[in-house]
Amino acid sequence: MHAFDSPPFTLRQLSFLVAAADEGTVAGAAARVHASPSAVSEALTELERSLGARLMVRRRARGLTLTSTGVEVVARARELLTSARELESSLHGAAGELVGPITIGCYPTLAPTVLPPILQGFGSAHPRVELEIVEATHDRLQGRLESGQVDVAFVYDTLVPGQPSRARLFELPAHAVLAADDPLAADETVRLEQLVERDLILLDAPPSSEHTMSLFTAQGLVPRVRHRVQSYEAVRALVGRGLGYGILVQRPANRASYEGYPVAMLEITPAVPPVGIDVIWPTAPAPTERVQELIRFARSLPWPQPR
Repeated sequence: MHAFDSPPFTLRQLSFLVAAADEGTVAGAAARVHASPSAVSEALTELERSLGARLMVRRRARGLTLTSTGVEVVARARELLTSARELESSLHGAAGELVGPITIGCYPTLAPTVLPPILQGFGSAHPRVELEIVEATHDRLQGRLESGQVDVAFVYDTLVPGQPSRARLFELPAHAVLAADDPLAADETVRLEQLVERDLILLDAPPSSEHTMSLFTAQGLVPRVRHRVQSYEAVRALVGRGLGYGILVQRPANRASYEGYPVAMLEITPAVPPVGIDVIWPTAPAPTERVQELIRFARSLPWPQPR
């Protein structure tokens, strides 16, 4: 093929391939790209024929699985589709204006703290940038940065699969949450030894659960878990009703649960290591100008500090 010859495939075929890889089924891909399943299936077959390689194994009842060649082609297809979108955006924005989509990943318990100032401030400064939010725990972010499904993410500083670039935004130590009428709530601090025989309401979502348990393990203690919940506010709601205590990192200004039961937030003594909150992004390919600007904006904000 000469330098200016047309490739034997189309961007439409590549977009169908990426959708099929993400959704795991032809039907799911069809719904995502607003095409019929037969059209998607035919496009994928034609793409394989054009490339002379099998990209996926399709099973009627079990969806599809990428071959090793398919994994490589999907990665390259994402880059080509991103470049195509960048070209389109560059033709529709004024000089120096940021235009186009950014997909933001965020750990669920960080979302109420991190996302509002970014969506409001960055969104106002760059109204033609489309901000899409994906809330996911660390384990569910696996592969999404590398594959290009997520452009930038806000996470705790624990291990995220792969080797993303990262920058620290702020850090906070965990604190104990008790019902406001608990006898210990009158104090400003509490020791884990004072809590270990009580009922713990555990935020059971990685890495929060592992972090909480590690605080006790470091002191040779084993907490008594009464309930496991996956919502930050569910912990506060059960604590507010006096069903146990919680160990949390985020510190909302509202000192009451959804139901209106007041809660108290106590510092843990001796002090426990702070948890870092980072912004991460793929190391390669290099982030777009608008993603770089969002990272700069996030790092410039006055984030909460330990009390």
